[in-house]
This record gives sequence, structure tokens and C-alpha cells, in this order.
Amino acid sequence: MSEPMIIRVRLDAPIKEVRHALTDPAAMRVWLAEHAEVDLPERYEFWGRRTPEGEAPHQRLLHADDHTLRFAWLLDGEETTTEITLREEDAATTVLTLSQTHFDFQDAITGASIRGVLQVFWSLALSNLADHVQEREIGPQPDYTTTDFRGHLDIAAPVSTVYESLIDSDKATEWFGYPIGIEPYVGGRFAMGGLDANPQPAKIIDLVPDSAISVDWGPMGVVTWDLEDTGGATRLTFVQSGFDTANPPYGAWTGWLSGLAELRRYHEQPNWRAIWIADDQAA
Repeated sequence: MSEPMIIRVRLDAPIKEVRHALTDPAAMRVWLAEHAEVDLPERYEFWGRRTPEGEAPHQRLLHADDHTLRFAWLLDGEETTTEITLREEDAATTVLTLSQTHFDFQDAITGASIRGVLQVFWSLALSNLADHVQEREIGPQPDYTTTDFRGHLDIAAPVSTVYESLIDSDKATEWFGYPIGIEPYVGGRFAMGGLDANPQPAKIIDLVPDSAISVDWGPMGVVTWDLEDTGGATRLTFVQSGFDTANPPYGAWTGWLSGLAELRRYHEQPNWRAIWIADDQAA
């Protein structure tokens, strides 16, 4: 078996508050899932439209204490294991580490297994958790029962500022947390990993300054961002369409939702820093 996928985040809340959000059903229904039920140390379950294969709960609690939560999660016929650990960085900051077994990046590309969405599912969930513990509103969420991929996000920043962060390579790389190369004109490349590292980049097919951007991702469909001035703030409406609805790209959609949640924090937090902790910063 391959090594577990690992995600680390820094949360601006004391460890006691983070653990409460992780284990309180009412809180979980905000940041994690449509439905949640918890009875430690016997039960930890979540399900619903926001959860892969969420027609019923498929989790089995393995261990729970003040700093660790571990549960089995049956997905696509395989029992995976999720482990969440908490470490106090200081009195007001908690480092959360999540490990997830049975994730194969090829499944994320091909859509061959719903387990391919696990990395972006947890990235979005932990992004939601970061907002929840700061009492910030949670943004749009995926619905794994529909192929209608659309949502909107209100950002407390001018349209021109938000637009620039969507089409400038350096700014997009900063908030997305991954290299992005962008040629900001119709026909230009939009390359995850950077212009020199991606031999099959997406292509910008529509670009209206301070108004709209459309990017063609091939089989993943077309992603369109529309920006509207709402009195000094920005309403960002985004749609992903034109994909094979028999094999909907839930992973790509969930990944964009996670990235755009960070975009909102990027513009709204005066002393913004990414919640994500790279491996070389984990110590």
C-alpha cells in the first residue's frame, strides 16, 4: 500500500476549541457534512450530499482522545483510515495533521474511484474548519448528488483587486498555494504547476478585464468566473460546465471551492497567511 496522504494546517484557535469543532455534531454540520452524529468513544459519523458516497454514514470509530481522532471510512468498497491529530503551537494556535489512506492521485485524474476526491474533500473541509473556528461564514460546498456545478462567493475587496489576483501568476500562486502560470489574454495558457512544467495547460477562452474569465480545461470542462461590484466589495460567481455528466469531475470542482475559500481569506484578512503547512515547515 502507498504512503498515506498527509495534510497539515495551522488554525487560529486554541486546541480545546478545535477539538470541540471536530467532535461536536452541530459544529460538524457547519464545516464538514450535511449530517453528523457523535457519541465518543463509540460513534463518529457524517454523511449527506456534501460527503462522497454520503447516502448513509460509512465511518467506524477506531480511537479518540484529547489530541487524536481515528476512524475507518468505507469508500468504493475499500475501508480507508483517516487520522486527525492536534498539536498546540501556542495558546491561540493549533496545528492539525490529517492522514488518509487509500488515496491514489491517478483516481483524481481519471475519476475511476470516488476515493480520488479525498485530498480535495479534506482540503475543503479543513479550510471550512479554519473559517468556522474564527467565526467566519463558510463558503459554497460541493454536492456529490448533482452535476450542476455553480456557486458564488462574496469577497470584501474591490473587483479590480480580486480580478488581478485571478489572472496574475504570482498572486494566484500565493493564494492557491501551488504554482500557477497564467498568460492573461484570450488564447493564453493557464498552467497548474507553472508554464514550464505543464505540457498540457488549460486555455483562456474569454477575458473581460474586471468582469469575467473563462478557462477551458478539456475533459474537465470550462470554468468561468464572473465578477460583480457590490458597493466596493465583489460577488464572484463561478461555474464549471461542459464535462461528461456520466463521469462528473467532482474532484476538480471541490478543489476549486477549496482554493476560492483561501482566495477570500487572502483578500479579507489583514495579516493573511496561508493555513497550509508544507512538509519542510512541519517541525
